[in-house]
Amino acid sequence: MRLRGTLMLLAASFFWGTTFVAQILGMEGLGPYTYAASRFALGTLLIGTLWYAYRGKRAAERRAGTFHSGFRAGIPVGLAMFVGVTLQQVALLYTTAGKTAFITTLYIVLVPLAAVLLGQRVRAAQWGGALLAFAGVYFLSVHGALTLNTGDVLVFLCSFFWMGQILLIDRFARAVDPIELCLMQMIVCTIGSTALAVVYETFVWMDLWYAAVPILYAGIFSCGVAYTCQILGQAYVEPTQAAILMSTEAIFAAVAGWIILGETMSGIQMLGCALLLGGALMAQVRGTGKLQRN
Repeated sequence: MRLRGTLMLLAASFFWGTTFVAQILGMEGLGPYTYAASRFALGTLLIGTLWYAYRGKRAAERRAGTFHSGFRAGIPVGLAMFVGVTLQQVALLYTTAGKTAFITTLYIVLVPLAAVLLGQRVRAAQWGGALLAFAGVYFLSVHGALTLNTGDVLVFLCSFFWMGQILLIDRFARAVDPIELCLMQMIVCTIGSTALAVVYETFVWMDLWYAAVPILYAGIFSCGVAYTCQILGQAYVEPTQAAILMSTEAIFAAVAGWIILGETMSGIQMLGCALLLGGALMAQVRGTGKLQRN
């Protein structure tokens, strides 16, 4: 089960990382909120179809008294993700993509800190893996001096909401229906992004047509598949390990940019990839006991 959860989270990271390229291509003619609303709406449609297909299983669980709806739990999870996505989008107006990626992944360290405050025990190997992965993201995305600006502060706040989303999923993933949890998460993000797009952006339908392929990829694989994999994967993986595994999206993003966009990777960036991968592997080392709730 633990291996299944690890593979699901790595699959989610792969789709999130490669979607970064789709986001660059998709926003060439679309505003960030319109692009986000489009992909989240497509993700909602996909997860909604899956929810409808499993209606028989839910009915059987209701008759057996074992069904627990995930719609209510999905509201705070969706709000945390929506605020995180929005802050990240706005921050990109003021800071670089590399610094955004680095500061966002503060959740690698914030998650184990929050886990301790919530009464959980984090193993030494997980702390080491988190710090190693954080250093890897630094070399991969920044490789320069850090000077803070408005965008950096917004991204710093964003990392707390990603931390919250990870911890909320850890709390609910094993207790409620995962499909309903993911569906409500998508609905909240769709409504929020659409509202922002209506207020702040304008577009013509032809712009959506030109961005159809990136939107389809992001909507199906990033929103539909990846977030479902995250919820299912976190049912078997501790939150600190999950945060480190999901941070490997930075590696997949760099490789996708190299293959598709022709971007180059320096020796420092390759070192960052190695450190990030090493941190992910270190976090998988089993200690004398599993993470426990006191």
